[in-house]
Amino acid sequence: MLKHKEKDLVLAESSRTTMTSALELQALHSIVKLIGSAVHLDTALSSILKVLNDTLRMERATLGLLDESGRYLTIRASYGLSIEEEQRGVYGLDEGIYGQVFSTASPFVVPDVHSEPLFLNRTGSRAKISKEKISFIGVPVVLSGKTVGVLSVDRLFGSDVSFEEDVRFLTVLATLIAQFLNLHQAIRQDRELLVQENLSLKEKLHGRYHRHQIIGQSKAMQEVYWSIERVALSSATVLLLGESGTGKELVARAIHDASPRKDRSFIKVNCAALPENLLESELFGHEKGAFTGAVMARVGRFEQADGGTIFLDEMGELPFLLQAKLLRVLQEQQFERLGASRTQSVDVRIIAATNVNLEQAVAQGTFRNDLYYRLNVVPLNLPPLRKRRDDIPLLLDHFFRASNKRNNKTLRMSRDFLDFLTGYDWPGNVRELQNLVERLVILAVSDVLRVEDLPEYMLRPGTGWIPPSLELAVSPHVAIPTQENSRKSLRDLEREQVETALHRNGWVQSRAARELGLTQRQMGYRMKKFSLHRPEY
Repeated sequence: MLKHKEKDLVLAESSRTTMTSALELQALHSIVKLIGSAVHLDTALSSILKVLNDTLRMERATLGLLDESGRYLTIRASYGLSIEEEQRGVYGLDEGIYGQVFSTASPFVVPDVHSEPLFLNRTGSRAKISKEKISFIGVPVVLSGKTVGVLSVDRLFGSDVSFEEDVRFLTVLATLIAQFLNLHQAIRQDRELLVQENLSLKEKLHGRYHRHQIIGQSKAMQEVYWSIERVALSSATVLLLGESGTGKELVARAIHDASPRKDRSFIKVNCAALPENLLESELFGHEKGAFTGAVMARVGRFEQADGGTIFLDEMGELPFLLQAKLLRVLQEQQFERLGASRTQSVDVRIIAATNVNLEQAVAQGTFRNDLYYRLNVVPLNLPPLRKRRDDIPLLLDHFFRASNKRNNKTLRMSRDFLDFLTGYDWPGNVRELQNLVERLVILAVSDVLRVEDLPEYMLRPGTGWIPPSLELAVSPHVAIPTQENSRKSLRDLEREQVETALHRNGWVQSRAARELGLTQRQMGYRMKKFSLHRPEY
């Protein structure tokens, strides 16, 4: 009879052990899934501790980690504790059971927390539970051989329960948590490194791309940036002056974006793009039936810009009769739609732009002097591209990158090509440069752009610097162009020099090349370029 009872006890113990192992495997499976899909560290740690309660019936699980000072253990995550109880869980490194587990790096089991003097119960989370039933288990969290925290749980068992299986399981879990913390720390360091690299790149690009999305770092452009920052804070009317293609619209947008009106509309109107009979309706709107074809009322640009900014480009082309109405808007912020008697009031900041000499226009009687003075509150002169040559390589790089991407190409610039364009006077300024780049990228047949690929008009004498690759070596045998032939294009002059040298050297390419200071490859290229062939006698 006794043997049967012993056998039953062994079977019961074996069954209990098997069930415990299955639950532990289930818990580990859930925890590993949580770690694998974790996004936020603290949320993942709290979810891990919740598994201990849901699967293994462990109560009030806590994870205490070293704080930033390295002098205290604080509860980083828990399950079964309120926020206030968590905040009270602060322990010195040699204080209580937490300190004991941390300093010895060994597990610690308290069968009855009520009879253990080291148990501090600092969180106060066990006040409503029968003290005789509470057992406490703590294991160290060790990372790279160094203790960094303590994992603890409560058990609601009697004093006859063995805690060896719980200690073993919690030790395995503490190792997983340590690896999770290590992975998170590595990810955080990588992220911080990326942030620093990003900041470094932004600093490098600051000179190239100003915060107003304007490219340039020359002294002339630094003065423009300073003016934008100063004038943007006010509501004063700004008059942008400068040659065509200098980026007046871009500066107007920058002033708006840096102003208190940045969240309201930015409306632009080209005063030269519309005929006079439509421009007034465009600016101020019209009522139904105001003129033939006005089948419905229309809101004008000033109404659309209410609370924001209106940019009037090509202001020098504004018809004389409309100038008086615009003056009223500037002075009183009021106007009437075409065909209406009701006065509209608006709050609009005006930025005007022109490449016309308004002072001269006033003197000639084509522009009202009172409007000119009203517009010219804060004049801002934009430098032409030839006055900011340091920015040309930056602009070229930007436009080539953009055009290469649009056209699925990988064009590069030769050194002579870049030098030539940097020395060119650019009568059309940035707009001309941008359009040239787009055309060259579309038409290019090779991967490297050279001076020879530029339009002929850019290579004519007097249009700019001539690169060494196009300069022919002058020898006593080479005729210097006279006043008559100096008016020929550079291409014609170059062809004459090459053909003359070939004639003089009996069409032996190597000799002609040596005379002109060229390589045989360069000579062959020029013969092909100019369709030069040895004559048949």
